[in-house]
Amino acid sequence: MINFETAPERYKHWRLQLDGPIATLSLDVQEDATLAEGYKLKLNSYDLGVDIELADAIQRLRFEHPEVRAVIIKSQRPRIFCAGANIYMLGTSAHAFKVNFCKFTNETRCAIEDASAHSGQRYIAALNGTASGGGYELAIACDEIYLVDDGNSAVSLPEVPLLGVLPGTGGLTRLVDKRKVRRDRADVFSTLAEGLKAKRAKEWGLIDDYFPTSKFEDGIATRVQQLIEQSAPQQSARGIELHPLQVEATDEGREYRYVSLKLHRAGRYADLTVRAPEADLATTPAEIERLGDAYWPLQAYRELDDALLHLRINELEIGLVCLRTAGEIEHVLTVDRTLAAHRDHWFVREIILNMARVLRRLDLTAKSFFALIEPGSCFAGNLLELALSADRTYMLNSPDEKVELATSELNAGALPMSNGLMRLQSRFLAEPERVNEVLAHKGRFDTDAAEAAGLVTFAPDDLDWADEVRVAIEERTSLSPDALTGMEASLRFAGPETMDTKIYGRLTAWQNWIFQRPNATGPQGALTNYGKPTQPQFDYKRT
Repeated sequence: MINFETAPERYKHWRLQLDGPIATLSLDVQEDATLAEGYKLKLNSYDLGVDIELADAIQRLRFEHPEVRAVIIKSQRPRIFCAGANIYMLGTSAHAFKVNFCKFTNETRCAIEDASAHSGQRYIAALNGTASGGGYELAIACDEIYLVDDGNSAVSLPEVPLLGVLPGTGGLTRLVDKRKVRRDRADVFSTLAEGLKAKRAKEWGLIDDYFPTSKFEDGIATRVQQLIEQSAPQQSARGIELHPLQVEATDEGREYRYVSLKLHRAGRYADLTVRAPEADLATTPAEIERLGDAYWPLQAYRELDDALLHLRINELEIGLVCLRTAGEIEHVLTVDRTLAAHRDHWFVREIILNMARVLRRLDLTAKSFFALIEPGSCFAGNLLELALSADRTYMLNSPDEKVELATSELNAGALPMSNGLMRLQSRFLAEPERVNEVLAHKGRFDTDAAEAAGLVTFAPDDLDWADEVRVAIEERTSLSPDALTGMEASLRFAGPETMDTKIYGRLTAWQNWIFQRPNATGPQGALTNYGKPTQPQFDYKRT
């Protein structure tokens, strides 16, 4: 079982150093410290364990070190920055693991871009050696890229010519959408296994600049100092510590303080419940900072994130997740009012941004999601976003029991999807006026009002509820998981296209497909034959 929890003192592959407003993340992959057997992490290549540490470091820099304005990513190894995802790891991994590995890796890249866009932490890729494949993809997730000009080091995306697959974590999309490299040049670059060295790489826009070996460290230091001088004033506040999550894990599920995951393996579905905060709630930034990572919206969403990652990687046969909530609606709304009132405070801002990232993780998870709204539920404000994320929403219509929904300020754009829209906007593309109507609604929505507003899919009564939910679960889990993954990924992101939706849409569809094709992973496929004396044999029919 893979655990996504770690901390700097347990890192095996990364070293985090802090110097006032400057943080340095140094990559020194330990060849034998792998998550599985059968491969070695040579040339600073990485597996999921390396990326779990990077994701943790990015998160900690935002919460524990808000004073940091510039983050340098470099290698501890001479003449090699990063060789990308380990090929032998990919070649020996199951298909589902490969795809989920690529997805998590790209979510980590997006976290870098999110930190730059919203937290004022600019990332600099200091390529002191060759960066290929995922190594170069890590670089293009950064704000600026600088390559050493030593006559040998290069940048490359060699997956197409060497492996018969794609740069699996968004490399091609970032190349043309983010760095705006000309299409014809991107075509040449992506078919050159050896890549491009400093001068041509800069001419084509693949890097921002280069320095000779003797001036490389000084050149990076000068540029970092310029970025700090141009940045917003340094945060005077001290960060908060992110403590390990407390979880009781059994074969039947996982129990956190605010989140419960109950697995129904025989039925291939799970219940995922998020509980509302208790009555004693912080209302000022000082009180929130004193609570630190125990403050409900941070702790609950960290727990939800861990549960989602566990489901993705460790529970492959769970195809449907039933989203539930429990607790007092007013407690959730009180938290949202506090967050909205103090969103300019650095810690509150980071909490909201983290909530948004976790919700996007849910959107991008290849499981079906049904929201079940019953007596005692608290789908309100930020937790209403769970219901709006679901593929379907069922709300009990009972004359004898109170079942309600509610909106808050956070439903009005604070928690955007990958397409840049709020979930209400994505829901009502054909009727945009409904968004304002829902947000302007006074008080709570009972079942009839929620159904009239278009907030629920079905509203069974007491007599039909149990049977209708049971049949819906049984029907969903009987369908092809491959077809459902493609269907859900196509339906969840209606509206405008963004770089993120392109990356994840292509990852879900193209990479999912290419990873199963014989040209890549068959007995004579390029990925299978990599590093062997045998050559790949392609079926040259184009489909």
